[in-house]
Amino acid sequence: MGLTRLRLSRLAFVEIAGTAICLGLAILGRGGFAAFFSDPALSGLAVAVGVMCGFAIFSEGNLSSGEREDRDNRWVLVAFVAIGLAAAYLPAWCDAHELWTLDGEGVRWLGLALFVAGGVLRLWPVFVLGRRFSGLVAIQPGHTLVTGGLYRTIRHPSYLGMLVNALGWGLAFRSALGVILAALSIPPVLARIAAEERLLAAQFGAEYDAYRRRTWRLVPGLY
Repeated sequence: MGLTRLRLSRLAFVEIAGTAICLGLAILGRGGFAAFFSDPALSGLAVAVGVMCGFAIFSEGNLSSGEREDRDNRWVLVAFVAIGLAAAYLPAWCDAHELWTLDGEGVRWLGLALFVAGGVLRLWPVFVLGRRFSGLVAIQPGHTLVTGGLYRTIRHPSYLGMLVNALGWGLAFRSALGVILAALSIPPVLARIAAEERLLAAQFGAEYDAYRRRTWRLVPGLY
């Protein structure tokens, strides 16, 4: 019980720190608390971030390298952090200065809806996979394939959720730059997917090959 509490405490710290940094940068870019929270959609965005962070605390996801890891893919984490920090601040700054903005308050609400939908799609696999879900490309002890639910159709729903979430964030600030930054996340996501699929194919062989033939990577009928 003591170890479990320690693990949750560390995970909570990471989630709270990450959320505070991203929200802090967005609030700073928008011109402060009053300017940020004066907009209902952005207030909703802040609430959504807090709720998702709260749920993530209780997941069993980890950063374990497990029994086998593709360490060559760790550069992707650096790319995610760099793009994430830029996306946290720049769209909000552009919004505050009416620079490269998309017209209409409806864009904000669309962004909020996409942010929430992407966040749910991002978090759901973390709970489904439990301890098999790692922030690293790694095979965990007792690792087995999950092929039901969303995994019956797409192999990487969490990454699809990440991209939808990023797009929603940019649109919530009516930011064309935010959309571009979301698009810049695609290459590292695809690199990450390729690394995961190589590792899973090496681990599960014909079982994974058969699963891959009957499913899509991210978007059914497209990719």
